[in-house]
Amino acid sequence: MKKKIVLGVLFILPVVVYLFFASGVNNFGRLPILSENVSEVSKMDPSVQLKNKITILGFLGNNVDEMQGNAFNLNQKIYKRFGEFNDFQMIMVVPKGNEEQVEELKRELGKLSNVDKWHFAYGSESEIKSFFSSLQTNLELDADLATPNVFIIDKDLSLRGRTDDEDEGIKYGFDTSSVAELNNKMVDDVKIILAEYRLALKKNNADRSK
Repeated sequence: MKKKIVLGVLFILPVVVYLFFASGVNNFGRLPILSENVSEVSKMDPSVQLKNKITILGFLGNNVDEMQGNAFNLNQKIYKRFGEFNDFQMIMVVPKGNEEQVEELKRELGKLSNVDKWHFAYGSESEIKSFFSSLQTNLELDADLATPNVFIIDKDLSLRGRTDDEDEGIKYGFDTSSVAELNNKMVDDVKIILAEYRLALKKNNADRSK
């Protein structure tokens, strides 16, 4: 009898543990959707698009040079860590007329890492304001059309973030001027959304093989 009990425990326990963690992935492993139907950036600049990509979206404004430190923080803490993942990209929105400043930024970033997945979208003031408003956040662009915050946009044009952040409650964006915030919050959230899509891909591949 004891032998049967031991064998039963050895057989059942791994199954229970698996179901527990599988349930955890399904119920808690998704990064909350905060806004849906974010405008497609390609309407403003056809050279880039959000659809079917996991995007880190930022707004550098008219003083790109002043935002270099923010871009370097983002590059070191997020891009260098996740830039090799398929379908991952960075898009920085910049007002038209700042192309030379952007090229200089790309040269500086290129000294630190490969910048193939750093993309820049150009638009007019009205286009940028309209695009930003489609994010439906509690944040605002400054007078230069910039913000230190960056946003996680999923493949279906939804803004992802936190609904129970310990400091802000609903957290729409991540402050790139704070290395601690990038390290302690954004890294975790990017991990979650990448794992979510990897899990979905594995499930789809398994379904096709049946």
